[in-house]
Amino acid sequence: MKILIAYYSMYGHIHKMAEAIAEGAREVNGGEVTLRRVPETLPEEVLTKMGALDAQKSFSHIPVCTVDELASADAIIFGTPTRFGNMCGQMRQFLDATGQLWAEGTLVGKVGSVFASSATQHGGQESTILSFHITLLHQGFVVVGLPYTFQGQMRIDEITGGSPYGATTVTGGQGERMPSENELDAARFQGKHVATLTKKLAG
Repeated sequence: MKILIAYYSMYGHIHKMAEAIAEGAREVNGGEVTLRRVPETLPEEVLTKMGALDAQKSFSHIPVCTVDELASADAIIFGTPTRFGNMCGQMRQFLDATGQLWAEGTLVGKVGSVFASSATQHGGQESTILSFHITLLHQGFVVVGLPYTFQGQMRIDEITGGSPYGATTVTGGQGERMPSENELDAARFQGKHVATLTKKLAG
């Protein structure tokens, strides 16, 4: 059972969530969990001006994902920051390169799931995941979210991400807020949930 976590992270928030997703997935026996970054599309000069290049150095050891790796996975958990209520351009470009997989039906029946981040509570986390699901459905994925058995998404005592569509984190307007323990718990739960269902389907 191979579980691929393919994500884009500009300042490290999604990377932290991806690590927690991986922790949860590894709790299920028989799983091989792999972390991959989708290719960067912005030049270093732009990333430097955005203050992102230094942040990305902390997870630059994660290999860059190839389209072929999607074909060999049993489940793929995608992570993306929100851009105006949708996935980031880097993820969109990566997915747009999967046309041959679509033509051959390669991804049909695989488990697909999504986690995300946004600067504010109402910055489009849910619309980002839901619109991402459209691509997964076109590819024939079995779409999995974050069920309400993870009760941390119902908390009202703190600002927190998370919805039945997937784990999320609120980064703050300047990216100053890293994922909270509740948000990381949601990511771990989602990773374990995806791995559990994948194991059942593989069996």
